[in-house]
Amino acid sequence: MMQTESTISDIETTLVGGTAMPLERPSPMEPQSLRALSEGMPRKSIIANGVKSDGLRRLLVVGSAAIMSVMAIYEMVSVFNVGGVTPLEYIVLVLFAVNFCWIALAFSGGIAGFIMLLKKPSTKTAESIKLHTRTAILMPTYNESPDRVFAAVEVMAMALVESGEAHAFDWFILSDTTDPDIALAEEQAFLILRHQVSKDARVYYRRRRKNDARKAGNVGDFCKRWGARYDHLLVLDADSLMETHTIVSLAQRMQADPDAGLIQTIPYLINGNTLMARLQQFAARIYGPVIGTGLSWWADKEGNFWGHNAIIRTQAFMSAAGLPNLAGKPPFGGHIMSHDFVEAALIRRAGWSVVIAADLPGSYEECPPSIIDLAVRDRRWCQGNLQHSRVLFAKGLHWVSRLHLLSGIMAYLSSSFWLLLILSGLMLALQAHFIRPEYFTDQFSLFPTWPVMDSDRALRLFYITMGILFGPKIFGVLLLLKNSKMSRQLGGRDKVIISIVVEVILSALIAPIMMLIHCGAVISILAGRDSGWAPQRRDDGSLPWLTLTYRHRWHMLIGVLLGYAAVLDSLTLLAWMSPALIGLWLAVPLSAMTGSERLGLWVKRMHILATPEEICPPKLSLESLSRREEYSNAIAQPWTLSRLLQDPELMALHLDIIDKRPHRLPGSAVESLEAITRVKVQEAQCQYSITDLFTRQELAYLLGNPLLLKQLQKLPEQYVTEGIVSFC
Repeated sequence: MMQTESTISDIETTLVGGTAMPLERPSPMEPQSLRALSEGMPRKSIIANGVKSDGLRRLLVVGSAAIMSVMAIYEMVSVFNVGGVTPLEYIVLVLFAVNFCWIALAFSGGIAGFIMLLKKPSTKTAESIKLHTRTAILMPTYNESPDRVFAAVEVMAMALVESGEAHAFDWFILSDTTDPDIALAEEQAFLILRHQVSKDARVYYRRRRKNDARKAGNVGDFCKRWGARYDHLLVLDADSLMETHTIVSLAQRMQADPDAGLIQTIPYLINGNTLMARLQQFAARIYGPVIGTGLSWWADKEGNFWGHNAIIRTQAFMSAAGLPNLAGKPPFGGHIMSHDFVEAALIRRAGWSVVIAADLPGSYEECPPSIIDLAVRDRRWCQGNLQHSRVLFAKGLHWVSRLHLLSGIMAYLSSSFWLLLILSGLMLALQAHFIRPEYFTDQFSLFPTWPVMDSDRALRLFYITMGILFGPKIFGVLLLLKNSKMSRQLGGRDKVIISIVVEVILSALIAPIMMLIHCGAVISILAGRDSGWAPQRRDDGSLPWLTLTYRHRWHMLIGVLLGYAAVLDSLTLLAWMSPALIGLWLAVPLSAMTGSERLGLWVKRMHILATPEEICPPKLSLESLSRREEYSNAIAQPWTLSRLLQDPELMALHLDIIDKRPHRLPGSAVESLEAITRVKVQEAQCQYSITDLFTRQELAYLLGNPLLLKQLQKLPEQYVTEGIVSFC
């Protein structure tokens, strides 16, 4: 059980004088050049042929995708060639070619994943290896709920202790929190966490005063100061959970392969309560393994990194993956936001392998609870991925790494291409309906020029395109229906089929909304607007209807305009376009419905869109939810600046926890935030209502500055003048 308030007070006293972080061991992590390789790179592999992938796999997957694309493009040309290709048809042809190449690669990779999963591959183990390396498990956090973060670390750390392997791992909560209230709540939660595990596991906490370069800068700061103490870094996210056997297996695999630079797991999505979150969970669990396994198989040792739930060799990361700042201002300049793809490419460039461990279960994360939250996250990801256009042609990158970067770019540009393809097709239909064709040209001819196309061929190509687009989903469904054990676990095949139908319908309705969201993000980025980095909601996704109407106003309007344009041609065209229009027309109620936790929980009780991890929740997840509730109760009355100033023991504890790095080197420039905060401290006359004197940003800075805190601590609680108590 969680400690009572009196017990916590006792803990506060006993922990004063401890340390929040181990001794630093500074080591350089230099930014890498995109125009040249660092000296000594690429390195020579330790194991003979240690970093060499199977070329036949690439030939089968990428080659088959190329063949399918060429055949489809040829068919499209044949459709138009019957009556000669017009300029508008050339536009349609180019857009079709780009989109088809994109989905063909996913389809061919899905076939590989489908075949591999049919063979039921066994999990590779390295259990005979005794760990002698040290791994730092990093949990970066940015304005997250402290109860979520610290409860997760506690249950994972204690589970690792029970396994007998805790000696090889240290835990670090790396905070970039800028909200002063959350920062103080994190310190309270850390106090509880350290008391719970202090006898068994080593846990540490550090909050940066300034979150330069965001998550990548957070992890980079750790590496430069403490990274040299550890052989590996196991990077998590604020919503991550990982089973003990997964953590240990990753460390064993890294230790067994001296050429391994990064090993990425494929996380399962869990704990989704809204309909949108459950939709993502189901899709990721049923269809995701097909894509993930296929990618792991053909990418081989040129895999990718998704930013978390992966283990990295510290030497490889620090020597080869220091990120450069891109020239210019955001959104295309500045620090690289989607750092993970680039770090994987740089590690591979330096001669280390990057592997996706598709066979290793026990890795979990959560997902956005609503369309709006998904849009906020995707806006940030879109900017980061479009930045990769500045990295795509960096010197020395492996061609598969370039393909990963291009895939990240296309993940968002493809929405714009699909929209342009729809608009171009609509214009072709309206042109045929309203513009009188020129049957006889200026050139002499006995026969008129008829505007025709091969409709039978066009329809056949449409069916083929849809089959390739939905192929990975079909493979996932076949694997699920074949797996009688999982089907029974999810309520039987009838319930599974209902879940599949619900997922397909909802995904089809949401897809055009997300297409326009991605198009809007691309336009915003091209217009030079930076996304910022807003904290992500992770539980209830509901919003007021007025807010939803405002957020989806353009989606509904575009849907109405497209529908009107289709009606101008014929009701038949409207019927063909209706799958892409109904979701836009119903954007507001659809967004409200899918973001509702109440509706999501009802669907959960009906066992619709269920996953194995929901029917039989991992013990780790259940314990984390239980401990999270207790952490939440324990920090329900958080510390405040006033309490710190009035309680010497609590202030001593706070000063012990905060980062020991100096704010700036002597003689360096003083930033405006520091200058303003210092002036306000100098002008303060008493502690009463001192929080009203500072902005929240200034309070966050103040909480990490020991000298300013001690100066405020010396002030009287109230300002006394001529025998009268004044409240400053």
